Amino acid sequence: MQLSTQIQYILVLLILLTGMILSIKAQKLTTPAAITGGLLGFLVFLGAGFPGLIMMASFFVMGTLATSWGSAYKASMGLAEENKGRRKASQVIANAGVGGILGLLSWLFTHQSELFHLMLAASFASASSDTLSSELGNVYGKRFYNIISFKPDSRGLDGVVSLEGTLLGMLGSCIIAGIYGFGFGWTWNLVWIVLAGTVGNLSDSILGGTMERKQYLSNDAVNFLNTLIGALTAMLIYSIVSQ
Repeated sequence: MQLSTQIQYILVLLILLTGMILSIKAQKLTTPAAITGGLLGFLVFLGAGFPGLIMMASFFVMGTLATSWGSAYKASMGLAEENKGRRKASQVIANAGVGGILGLLSWLFTHQSELFHLMLAASFASASSDTLSSELGNVYGKRFYNIISFKPDSRGLDGVVSLEGTLLGMLGSCIIAGIYGFGFGWTWNLVWIVLAGTVGNLSDSILGGTMERKQYLSNDAVNFLNTLIGALTAMLIYSIVSQ
């Protein structure tokens, strides 16, 4: 292993360790969640380098800020998250587990790294889109509709969306796509990332309005499927445009 590579690994480990400690002290993550996040972050770095790690960190920062934004209002409406939004290990896996798997796959199968980088970005775009659309949509949304019936429904319920929330979710996907562009180049992949992130977000609402409302799936399972669907959507688009 070259010295420069060794230095990179040491730097990443220090960054991850610092992030874990700060997250625990700030009560944003439980200790098991911080350890899980650190391990997933290392897998993401293995396959996608610093751009991948920045995507994951940006999702975490956006999610934390969105959860805290308008907290008093959300609490008055009964929409605030439990434990003041402090994430558990299962929630970290639900949102970043697919990204960690794709980072590992990119490291193992370097000849397919472009595809895995795209899928990894799409998974974080989906997670970011979902978090921003739900958390900020509850604050800024004006009219709320059931995504299955398209009839007016109650703010904050599973499967309920708003135009404002959906657009804010797309903004989250655009941020992830921008980071991808700086790291891997300004190509059509950026458009596919935003599209895949939006598909993942909408699939989260559909699963929430059906499977989660009927308690067939937990919120963590729905979030994991959301990121997986986003990644698979990117893979499908990549396979079509590459022909």
